[in-house]
Amino acid sequence: MASADRSDPAPSSEAGPASVTFTTATALAVADMIGIGVFTSLGFQVIDLPSGFTVITLWTLGGLVALCGALSYAELATALPRSGGEYNFLSRIYHPALGFLAGWVSATVGFAAPVALAAMALGEYFGGIVPGVPKIPIALAAVWGVTLVLLSGAKPSVLFTNVATYLKAALILVLIVCGFAMGTPQPVSFAPSSADLSYIISAPFAISLMYVMYSYSGWNAATYIADEIKDPERTLPPALVAGVIIVMVLYVALNAVFLYTTPISKLAGQINVGLIAGDHIFGPGGGRVVGGLICFGLISAITAMMWIGPRVTMVMGEDLSALSYFAKRSASGVPARALVLQLAVASVLVLTQTFETVLKFVQFSLLSCSMLAVVGVIVLRITQPNLPRPFRVWAYPLTPIIFAVVTLFILVYLVRGQPMESLAGLALMLTGLIVFALSSRRPRPNTGLNT
Repeated sequence: MASADRSDPAPSSEAGPASVTFTTATALAVADMIGIGVFTSLGFQVIDLPSGFTVITLWTLGGLVALCGALSYAELATALPRSGGEYNFLSRIYHPALGFLAGWVSATVGFAAPVALAAMALGEYFGGIVPGVPKIPIALAAVWGVTLVLLSGAKPSVLFTNVATYLKAALILVLIVCGFAMGTPQPVSFAPSSADLSYIISAPFAISLMYVMYSYSGWNAATYIADEIKDPERTLPPALVAGVIIVMVLYVALNAVFLYTTPISKLAGQINVGLIAGDHIFGPGGGRVVGGLICFGLISAITAMMWIGPRVTMVMGEDLSALSYFAKRSASGVPARALVLQLAVASVLVLTQTFETVLKFVQFSLLSCSMLAVVGVIVLRITQPNLPRPFRVWAYPLTPIIFAVVTLFILVYLVRGQPMESLAGLALMLTGLIVFALSSRRPRPNTGLNT
């Protein structure tokens, strides 16, 4: 294990003034989590889990696991303060090489692939609202438009993120209220029954949990921009927790309203459950209303991922000479070069439509890194018991153990179900070792890393 400096480092002098408040940090997490998953996965869950109580339990459990991850990251982010997420954590807990592997995945396709997927989904849904509109140009326009906003500086980015995210949450609340007020109740019960225990301990429930956890991914968004957050020791922990709780409430209520208003037979096996439920809530054509909501939500998600992804590349550039080109910020404090790099990768993925393949093989790498980071809470408690911890994870060590066990289960499933994609993800991480080996360390006393 590396003997990294565990002192509390100040942010790099290049970081500029911290401008992100609790509101924006929370919005970033909400925006990153709420994408397409919650509007598509229910149809596959009810095939083998035709119970309102079981489905609500599934989404509640997923939220609680995400909350365990958020609480664990909150301790790490305040004990090891710096932007970069897993790159920062793994570098300082284990070894800089392991941190670089995590950062390498994020800097190459870890954020670009989900951006491309969200952009293409936006094109599909927009085409349903306005028939005949070409989908790829819409996808590219969304990514490029968001990038232009982010390049304009911190203040426009903060305003755009806050407005887009909280308006999206408000629209989802309107959909939920309208569903319960206007929808035709279906014969579904949200109270537990004798059959629910058999559903909850079944293989389909475990498999569905994997996709639910994917829908919650993004709960750690604020840790990637820690240097830009005002008073991060006080702001980060509640922002991470609040983001998960807000999304969990919305996810549970949204799935409940889908089941309450739409026959399970109509939802089973369907991917566009949001559109189907929209027709049952608002009448014929109501799917377009929900389609517009989904489009708005996807723009918000694209914004969050385009904002935080380049910060990982920038922090890596601050530490390694081979990537120093991407460390430079613009006059407005934006890591413009890193942002343009992510834009280029996402655009190529949209044009070649290879993002789904890429997304499959990065899942293994991203989940492995988040699990190692959460386990790092326990490692640091053992190896550095006197390390200042402004925030301590609740119910330690149960909280990080729950997250690690569930993530390990998902990793095992991924290896068994997608062995080639998982191996490709591992290979991508290992290619980062070559870059790391060829890079000379740049002495930066404020980074808290080995030099």
